[in-house]
Amino acid sequence: MNRDKELSRKKRLFDIIQIGNKDDVISRTFDYFIVSVIILNIFIAFLDTFDELSPLYGIFSIIEAVTIGIFVVEYILRILTADCLYPDCGRGRAVLRFLFSFDGIVDLLTILPFFFLDGFVVFRMLRVVRIFRLFRVNAQYDSFNIIKNVLMEKRNQIASSIFIIMILMLASSIGMYGAEHEKQPEVYKNAFSGIWWSVSALLTVGYGDIYPVTVAGKIMGILTAFLGVGVVAIPTGIISAGFVEQYTKKQNSDIKFNDVRELGEILVTHDSGLEGRAVGEIEESCDVKIYMMVRDEMTILPSGNITVQAGDMLVVRTEKLIKKT
Repeated sequence: MNRDKELSRKKRLFDIIQIGNKDDVISRTFDYFIVSVIILNIFIAFLDTFDELSPLYGIFSIIEAVTIGIFVVEYILRILTADCLYPDCGRGRAVLRFLFSFDGIVDLLTILPFFFLDGFVVFRMLRVVRIFRLFRVNAQYDSFNIIKNVLMEKRNQIASSIFIIMILMLASSIGMYGAEHEKQPEVYKNAFSGIWWSVSALLTVGYGDIYPVTVAGKIMGILTAFLGVGVVAIPTGIISAGFVEQYTKKQNSDIKFNDVRELGEILVTHDSGLEGRAVGEIEESCDVKIYMMVRDEMTILPSGNITVQAGDMLVVRTEKLIKKT
């Protein structure tokens, strides 16, 4: 009996500290509170860079210590409830999965700089990582999930286009070094100087701090600039096409859910638009209630942060019908 109460309290704590749905007032309040603390922490780190505000540095330090303390408590609570986040894992394995997950690493890296600011420069640079906590806050909502799904589905094509860009960058940098080194030995000291020029040329930025003066170098610069326009457009087109596909899948998945008038079963497939999305996000965006999830002959009671996988069977009912009854 005590064991059941402990599990029930842990499950409730997990529901509160995770991204809550709109019907859970306490969880939603906690979300707003954490967002406010994150923004305050980032704002203090921003103000701390102004020498004109040096008289307020003491107050800034106190506010930063309080916000970091809140982050530490939240981090500990997430470790304690890791087995609720990964119900298919044991206690120790669930904790390890959280510690090495994106959320766990970002949470840890936002805490470490506070304790090591007087140490290595790399820890001071980790202040910037705090901003990425805002991505975690938005992790369960449609906009961020679409971006994540597009990048995951198109990762091979994006990697191939980046590989092509790297080859062109190296070729143009070595070629420019060979053409310009004798005329500009101080500017093009080595191939790395050529890489800096090739990056600015391929990405059509053109800083103007390094530029060719020989005829061969100028011809190579013209070719590189033209190639840059076409090559950089490749990953842009891939990502744009991915967004169109994701929105199309989402619209199709909404139509499927609208056909559910009683309790029904929805099989998650790769083209359903549901794979990789969290239960809470599906319920909110599709206006349904997910009562049960079956995965590999194992029944899972869904919570807002559990990610749906291909092959899962969802037992759902539309929210409109729930409100009527």
